[in-house]
Amino acid sequence: MNAVSTSVLDAAIAWQLRLGSGEANAEHEREFAFWLSAHPEHRRVWQQLQGLDGQLAAASAGPVRQALLQHPRRRSLKRLGGTALSLLFAGTLLLGLLAQQRPLGDYLADELTARGEQRDLWLADRSQVRLNSASALDIDFSGNERLLHLRSGEILVQTAHGNDTRPLVVVTEQGRLRALGTRFLVRREGDRTRLTVLQSAVAARPAEAADERIVEAGQQVLMQRRRLGASQAAPLAADAWSRGMLVVENQRLDELLASLSEYRNGYLGVDPSIAGLRISGSFPLHDSDLALAALPPSLPVRIERLSDWWVRVVPAEK
Repeated sequence: MNAVSTSVLDAAIAWQLRLGSGEANAEHEREFAFWLSAHPEHRRVWQQLQGLDGQLAAASAGPVRQALLQHPRRRSLKRLGGTALSLLFAGTLLLGLLAQQRPLGDYLADELTARGEQRDLWLADRSQVRLNSASALDIDFSGNERLLHLRSGEILVQTAHGNDTRPLVVVTEQGRLRALGTRFLVRREGDRTRLTVLQSAVAARPAEAADERIVEAGQQVLMQRRRLGASQAAPLAADAWSRGMLVVENQRLDELLASLSEYRNGYLGVDPSIAGLRISGSFPLHDSDLALAALPPSLPVRIERLSDWWVRVVPAEK
């Protein structure tokens, strides 16, 4: 999917607020119809926003929708109707609340998973992609290549065995990863992309580099825009998340909790004094409370819980 311009996104949000204010008239509807037909991008962004609105409605107990419903300015927004002030405020509020949950551009992706959700996709060439929690992916198959643009999160790619000779490429902000008949993981980590090759090989090329490097099965590498890090041995059961498990070996406690937090809502923290404790084992991803319960028997820690939305791992009481 092509990038969406900020001006078109802002205009679409403004129209959504105006038409939903309850005070839109026939003139407003005619102006909207003219705007919608003026450019194909207008209709595409409008349809994606309607899909997002449906997601918010379905998650009526979620933090974003609750914040919108409970915000003290919500009633005044309806009274202000189509004024420039109400559109500006409502647009800023909506964008701000959504951005707190995840990168704003994720909401316009072709494929999107919520926190804690995983999903399998079958592509047109019969390749399979599994999206991990809180991931966003665009799919663009052309006559020259099969392109997957990973906006955020993580994917597991299993290329199809067939006669499609177009290269299958995963793109991130950091560069391009060209599959060489393979099974591999791609994960966005801030300003880096982590590639883990499970079978065969992948050709990796940073965005601002001329050469690519072949990464073989059993290896992983971190890619930045200007450089590719040294190849290292892939961690044990790197794709275990696709089967609902997290497998770690001698991992720091704060890193384990950061991984578990990707599958639950709210705050999951750790006291700095025990953040460096090491642990090995396997933990269920879709029942993080059960995973947390497995920590005290193995480490000198206890689980401090103020609510389901605020949990902290602290030193065990002596």
